Amino acid sequence: MMEELRVWIDELSHTAGLEGTQVIMATDTVLVVFTLLLSWLSYVVCHRLVLPLTVKITEKTAARWDDVLLNDRNMRKACMIAPAIVIWMFIPHIFFRMPDVEMLLERITAIYITMASTKLLLGIVNSMKMLDSDVQSTRRQYLHTFCGVLKITILFLSVIVIVAIIINRSPLTLLAGLGATSAILMLVFKDTISGLVAGIRLTSNDMLHKGDWITVEKAGVNGVVEEITLTTVKVRNFDNTIVTITPQTLVDDSFQNWKAMQEGEGRRVTRCIYIDVHSICRTSPTLLHNLTAQGYIGEGCLLNSDDARAHPVNLSLFRLYIDRMLATHPDINPDMTYMVRQLPATPTGLPVELYFFLHQKQWKPYENQKDEIMEAVYASVADFGLRIYQRSSSYAPEGAFQQSSTIKNK
Repeated sequence: MMEELRVWIDELSHTAGLEGTQVIMATDTVLVVFTLLLSWLSYVVCHRLVLPLTVKITEKTAARWDDVLLNDRNMRKACMIAPAIVIWMFIPHIFFRMPDVEMLLERITAIYITMASTKLLLGIVNSMKMLDSDVQSTRRQYLHTFCGVLKITILFLSVIVIVAIIINRSPLTLLAGLGATSAILMLVFKDTISGLVAGIRLTSNDMLHKGDWITVEKAGVNGVVEEITLTTVKVRNFDNTIVTITPQTLVDDSFQNWKAMQEGEGRRVTRCIYIDVHSICRTSPTLLHNLTAQGYIGEGCLLNSDDARAHPVNLSLFRLYIDRMLATHPDINPDMTYMVRQLPATPTGLPVELYFFLHQKQWKPYENQKDEIMEAVYASVADFGLRIYQRSSSYAPEGAFQQSSTIKNK
């Protein structure tokens, strides 16, 4: 076709009275203009005809993957490749008399085609991340990591092809030569490779998801995961600071993921009350009368007279009362473990631990409910004749030491 067009243009040039070099310049100029017009026409056809037709076909199909991969943005990137291919095909037919110019234009066009194709492939890879709409699903996280690896591979091969075009060598030859420098590449990209492997382990083993609340004490992390990439994990702490750590840090060291708590039926509370051992004693008739008068013992109460006879020690009655309070409290989940137990005695008193789970898991309401329960427990300690151990300090209120010594003397 180009040869027939060239002959036809030559005949027109001679008819117009042009001779020698003028005929060659006129023919080449017309062919260049014709090639540019043809490349522009190919872009218009792709943009105005192929693109809308492809989008309409994908919208009518039941499959979702074609809507994601063949979206409008990716199709526009594909339309930018067609004109360059037309120009690359016609360059040898136009500049065959000028080998140096032909070689230069072919290489420039080939580099552009490679870069445009790379941009298209990267767009398709980015679209692949949307194949799974569940942000926190394991498959989406794994797909995100796989897409990251694929993008690195595409960029690496693209660079190899561009270098091969510039130096006029086969890309396979360059790839074969890279085997000798693999040790150097492994040393230079050691951190990147280790982060890549760690990221794959995190996502493939379902260890971490976007939106998880994690705690890493060594790295000062206590917040929600905002982004997971091949080499970094971004966490927004609850003070709104952003902490960036490597996946390798999470794999090598232990970290706490609160996802199971957030999705579970309750959030745990563990608190200790330190009882002054000097206040532990057997219940006297006066103490039992006071407990009955204050509504701790009696009909319809958490404790009854049988409990008082079976547990004659005031601390035993206190533990039994708190245990039954935890079982009946509306904010506490009775289907999960709850208990009141003694821990080994310490120089600061006898620890009595409360262990239970609240229905509420959101931070502020959880803290409020937990504090209300503990405040009620602290308020009931003195009613059982017990005292909470509290070390005296130099900044205690005036008269506190006298009051403490008075209580001990009693």
